[in-house]
Amino acid sequence: MAAPQPAEQYDISDDRNRVDLDVVWDFLSSKAYWNRWRKRGDVEAQVAGAWRVVGGYAAGGTMVGFARALSDGVALAYLADVFVLPEHRGRGLGRRIVRTMIEDGPGAEFRWLAHTRDAQVMYAGFGFRPGDRTLLERPGSNPAIEPY
Repeated sequence: MAAPQPAEQYDISDDRNRVDLDVVWDFLSSKAYWNRWRKRGDVEAQVAGAWRVVGGYAAGGTMVGFARALSDGVALAYLADVFVLPEHRGRGLGRRIVRTMIEDGPGAEFRWLAHTRDAQVMYAGFGFRPGDRTLLERPGSNPAIEPY
Protein backbone atom coordinates (compact mmCIF):
# COMPACT_ATOMS: atom_id res chain seq x y z
CA MET A 1 0.00 0.00 0.00
CA ALA A 2 1.32 3.42 -0.98
CA ALA A 3 2.00 6.03 1.70
CA PRO A 4 -0.70 8.72 1.95
CA GLN A 5 -0.07 11.92 0.02
CA PRO A 6 0.36 15.14 2.03
CA ALA A 7 -2.24 17.78 1.10
CA GLU A 8 0.24 19.87 -0.89
CA GLN A 9 0.81 16.96 -3.28
CA TYR A 10 -2.83 17.00 -4.40
CA ASP A 11 -3.74 19.14 -7.37
CA ILE A 12 -6.56 21.62 -6.71
CA SER A 13 -8.31 22.92 -9.79
CA ASP A 14 -11.37 24.95 -10.73
CA ASP A 15 -11.39 23.51 -14.26
CA ARG A 16 -14.94 22.18 -14.57
CA ASN A 17 -13.86 19.92 -17.44
CA ARG A 18 -11.84 17.86 -14.95
CA VAL A 19 -14.80 17.10 -12.68
CA ASP A 20 -15.55 13.38 -12.62
CA LEU A 21 -19.33 13.21 -12.34
CA ASP A 22 -19.14 9.50 -11.51
CA VAL A 23 -17.11 10.31 -8.38
CA VAL A 24 -19.43 13.18 -7.44
CA TRP A 25 -22.53 11.05 -7.95
CA ASP A 26 -21.14 8.06 -6.08
CA PHE A 27 -20.26 10.15 -3.03
CA LEU A 28 -23.39 12.29 -2.94
CA SER A 29 -25.77 9.39 -3.53
CA SER A 30 -24.25 6.92 -1.10
CA LYS A 31 -21.84 8.53 1.37
CA ALA A 32 -23.05 12.09 2.02
CA TYR A 33 -25.58 12.64 4.78
CA TRP A 34 -27.17 15.52 2.89
CA ASN A 35 -29.61 15.58 0.00
CA ARG A 36 -29.52 11.89 -0.93
CA TRP A 37 -32.98 12.36 -2.44
CA ARG A 38 -31.44 13.88 -5.57
CA LYS A 39 -31.37 11.87 -8.78
CA ARG A 40 -28.21 11.69 -10.86
CA GLY A 41 -29.71 14.11 -13.39
CA ASP A 42 -30.30 16.61 -10.56
CA VAL A 43 -26.66 16.40 -9.47
CA GLU A 44 -25.42 16.73 -13.05
CA ALA A 45 -27.62 19.82 -13.52
CA GLN A 46 -26.36 21.33 -10.26
CA VAL A 47 -22.74 20.83 -11.26
CA ALA A 48 -23.35 22.14 -14.79
CA GLY A 49 -25.17 25.20 -13.45
CA ALA A 50 -22.71 25.94 -10.67
CA TRP A 51 -21.08 29.36 -10.65
CA ARG A 52 -17.81 27.65 -9.79
CA VAL A 53 -16.54 24.15 -9.03
CA VAL A 54 -13.30 23.09 -7.38
CA GLY A 55 -11.88 19.58 -7.41
CA GLY A 56 -9.07 17.88 -5.55
CA TYR A 57 -7.03 15.38 -7.57
CA ALA A 58 -4.61 12.71 -6.43
CA ALA A 59 -1.47 11.70 -8.31
CA GLY A 60 -2.56 10.40 -11.69
CA GLY A 61 -5.49 12.82 -11.87
CA THR A 62 -8.14 10.84 -9.99
CA MET A 63 -10.70 13.16 -8.41
CA VAL A 64 -10.88 12.66 -4.63
CA GLY A 65 -12.54 15.89 -3.43
CA PHE A 66 -15.07 18.41 -4.65
CA ALA A 67 -17.01 21.60 -3.91
CA ARG A 68 -19.44 23.70 -5.88
CA ALA A 69 -20.77 27.20 -5.41
CA LEU A 70 -23.82 29.16 -6.47
CA SER A 71 -23.45 32.92 -6.80
CA ASP A 72 -24.77 36.12 -8.27
CA GLY A 73 -21.16 36.75 -9.32
CA VAL A 74 -21.07 40.09 -7.53
CA ALA A 75 -21.59 39.91 -3.79
CA LEU A 76 -23.07 36.63 -2.54
CA ALA A 77 -22.20 32.95 -2.83
CA TYR A 78 -23.35 29.65 -1.35
CA LEU A 79 -20.91 26.81 -0.77
CA ALA A 80 -22.35 23.34 -1.39
CA ASP A 81 -21.52 19.64 -1.72
CA VAL A 82 -18.05 19.88 -0.20
CA PHE A 83 -16.45 16.48 0.28
CA VAL A 84 -13.20 14.55 0.37
CA LEU A 85 -13.29 10.79 -0.14
CA PRO A 86 -12.76 9.00 3.20
CA GLU A 87 -9.41 7.47 2.27
CA HIS A 88 -7.99 10.95 1.50
CA ARG A 89 -9.20 12.76 4.63
CA GLY A 90 -7.03 14.04 7.46
CA ARG A 91 -4.43 15.70 5.23
CA GLY A 92 -5.88 19.20 4.90
CA LEU A 93 -7.31 18.56 1.44
CA GLY A 94 -10.79 19.77 2.37
CA ARG A 95 -9.31 23.01 3.70
CA ARG A 96 -7.38 23.51 0.45
CA ILE A 97 -10.52 22.96 -1.62
CA VAL A 98 -12.53 25.43 0.48
CA ARG A 99 -9.68 27.98 0.51
CA THR A 100 -9.40 27.77 -3.28
CA MET A 101 -13.14 28.26 -3.61
CA ILE A 102 -13.71 31.12 -1.19
CA GLU A 103 -10.39 32.92 -0.75
CA ASP A 104 -8.32 32.34 -3.87
CA GLY A 105 -10.94 32.96 -6.52
CA PRO A 106 -13.24 35.64 -7.84
CA GLY A 107 -15.48 35.49 -4.76
CA ALA A 108 -12.89 36.41 -2.15
CA GLU A 109 -14.81 39.55 -1.11
CA PHE A 110 -18.28 37.95 -1.21
CA ARG A 111 -20.59 37.12 1.66
CA TRP A 112 -20.51 33.31 1.76
CA LEU A 113 -23.21 31.02 3.11
CA ALA A 114 -23.03 27.30 3.88
CA HIS A 115 -24.93 24.57 5.69
CA THR A 116 -23.19 21.80 7.62
CA ARG A 117 -23.97 19.39 10.40
CA ASP A 118 -20.41 18.27 11.09
CA ALA A 119 -17.79 20.71 9.79
CA GLN A 120 -18.40 23.89 11.81
CA VAL A 121 -14.85 23.94 13.15
CA MET A 122 -13.27 23.76 9.68
CA TYR A 123 -15.56 26.47 8.30
CA ALA A 124 -14.99 28.67 11.35
CA GLY A 125 -11.33 28.75 10.32
CA PHE A 126 -12.47 30.58 7.17
CA GLY A 127 -14.59 33.08 9.10
CA PHE A 128 -17.95 31.28 8.88
CA ARG A 129 -20.12 31.73 11.94
CA PRO A 130 -23.80 31.30 12.83
CA GLY A 131 -26.11 33.68 11.00
CA ASP A 132 -26.27 37.28 12.14
CA ARG A 133 -29.35 39.46 12.61
CA THR A 134 -29.62 39.96 8.82
CA LEU A 135 -29.90 36.29 7.89
CA LEU A 136 -33.23 34.56 7.46
CA GLU A 137 -33.80 31.11 6.02
CA ARG A 138 -36.94 29.60 4.53
CA PRO A 139 -36.80 25.81 4.75
CA GLY A 140 -37.80 23.85 1.66
CA SER A 141 -41.10 22.00 1.50
CA ASN A 142 -39.71 18.73 0.12
CA PRO A 143 -39.94 16.29 3.05
CA ALA A 144 -36.98 14.34 1.66
CA ILE A 145 -34.69 17.30 2.26
CA GLU A 146 -33.39 16.91 5.77
CA PRO A 147 -32.30 20.05 7.62
CA TYR A 148 -28.59 20.47 8.16
